Amino acid sequence: MLRATRLHVQFALLVASHATLAPGVLDAQSAPRYDSVAITRDVMIPVRDGLLMAADLYRPVRSGVLDTAPLPVLLNRTPYERESLAGSARYFAERGYVVAVQSLRGRYNSQGVFLKVQPADATDGYDAIQWLAKQPYANGKVGMWGQSFAAHSQAGAAQLKPPALATLVLNMGGLANGWDHGVRYRGTYEMGRQITWAWQQLLADAKRPEVKAVLEREKVEDWYARQPMPRGLNPLSVEPTYEAWYLDFFEHADYDDFWKDRMVNWSEHYDETADIPMLHVGGWYDIFLAGTFMNYSELKKRNTTPQRILVGPWTHSGNLRPYAGDVSFGPEGAISDFQTAFHIRWFDHFMKGAATGVEREAPVRLFVMGTGDGHKDADKRLFHGGMWRDYPSWPVPSTRFVSYYFHGDGTLSTSKPTEARSATTYTFDPAHPVPTIGGGSSARLKDGAYDQREDPRFPPSAAPWMPLRSRSDVVVFQTAPLSDDMTVIGPISVTLHASSDRTDTDFTAKLVDVYPPSVEWPGGFDLNITDAIVRGRYRATRDHQVLLKPGQVYEFTIAPFPTANVFKKGHRIRVDISSSNFPRFDVNPGTGEPLGKNRRMVTQDNTVYHSARYPSHIVLPLAPAVR
Repeated sequence: MLRATRLHVQFALLVASHATLAPGVLDAQSAPRYDSVAITRDVMIPVRDGLLMAADLYRPVRSGVLDTAPLPVLLNRTPYERESLAGSARYFAERGYVVAVQSLRGRYNSQGVFLKVQPADATDGYDAIQWLAKQPYANGKVGMWGQSFAAHSQAGAAQLKPPALATLVLNMGGLANGWDHGVRYRGTYEMGRQITWAWQQLLADAKRPEVKAVLEREKVEDWYARQPMPRGLNPLSVEPTYEAWYLDFFEHADYDDFWKDRMVNWSEHYDETADIPMLHVGGWYDIFLAGTFMNYSELKKRNTTPQRILVGPWTHSGNLRPYAGDVSFGPEGAISDFQTAFHIRWFDHFMKGAATGVEREAPVRLFVMGTGDGHKDADKRLFHGGMWRDYPSWPVPSTRFVSYYFHGDGTLSTSKPTEARSATTYTFDPAHPVPTIGGGSSARLKDGAYDQREDPRFPPSAAPWMPLRSRSDVVVFQTAPLSDDMTVIGPISVTLHASSDRTDTDFTAKLVDVYPPSVEWPGGFDLNITDAIVRGRYRATRDHQVLLKPGQVYEFTIAPFPTANVFKKGHRIRVDISSSNFPRFDVNPGTGEPLGKNRRMVTQDNTVYHSARYPSHIVLPLAPAVR
């Protein structure tokens, strides 16, 4: 949930072409109205328990004179250095806003103790909004913006309905339910991202030289396979607070009140949320994409004010890049002014009533990937391409949800299996898991789109760097080469009939766009589109665990994140089934021991059924063609 500070404002990454979402809409609204900005550091804002939270205040100046007229206020609450947001803050102030960049509790001169999940964060946000709205320089309206943790902070405050809160722009922070995705993942633990965050954040925050020495001597990658780590016997234990953040999430597996706090779970508090305009921004390879769609859909049902969703071909790193991993989407895939003019258009409309073009935009704006020709670009990335499309609703109109069934010969088709008995058994060894190759994780694990092949960049890959489809613990089902383009836009669902010889195991499903071999890609390119995992003991429950009965066939529902992709003529659609995706998710030890505390691991013989009685399949949302 926390991200490196330098990713919040990335002006150095602006692409050469001005690829806004609505070319031609920007007008005088994006021009500065003031020629300077006055900055006041460490403005201490009181909160209800008597503590003070530090903020930097940016106010517009014209010809050396501070504007004292009441103006709307924009607020960003961040756990990172406030100076990392100075570029955006100055830009907004020059266009007629008072801007406050506030440090969260316990960070950068704000009083109190910082916690990764901080129940007081919501009330701190409420108190800051109301305090700012009452200042003589404010007109009583406060809007919020921010990415990742700063977006979670917006959501927490909005659930308390502060009267002055006018609008939100939530970027890459759709944490609808941390048990379901983003922290845990439907029973599993997003281990790689959580340990790497704790490690890197502790290294950045450490004030004692001996703490830095410990973390610099070790490599976090070497500890991936040493999981679960005993408390007090690992490098993070040099600062028990950071160790606790990591291990508490690991060990707390059941869905209970621990997971219902406002700052890690919006879904339990939708009915309490302020009815205000919100823009929900996500990426097809973002860790919080499922929550972005959930938040948009559920709040749209409840609210009378506009709810919009915007999803591009992005990872969690942001909106300024026209690529994700080793795949390029063309300059249109980036929003070069996202941190500046893009926000001004939204705020000028919803906070000042200006006609900026936002009022005419569709509620659903998606970048549909896959319209490119697959050539190798100047940066040696596969050009997958794509284009922006507007829709009135989600799922998009005229979508057909079509089942593609798994067959014993490895094919994937709309024909149901007819065999009375048909199954595939593979052995999963938790000591040799399938490596994570991109996907919706985080920059710390090289998220994004990649050829699904073992690679030195992705531990625990190993030479000779073979394709994942060649592994004996990956079961592959794929279509024949497509006779025409196929447009898939919407939620994805996999129904898997399966069994195990152990009391617990995991099942993964990955949707792959298979490029045929070419001169530039002699082995083809197995492009990951979306994936997911489910833990056996949580196959049907969240609040308690029910272990498997060895040999019994169960129906598992696996729900990869939604996507929007054109599978082009000549490509294949592929589904890979396995039992690990490591280190993104912790490996299932197969022993049935308490999660996060197992002391041993055993191999697991898992069986996927594809018969008339047990027709395992994927449901694809086939949308009208995008040319």
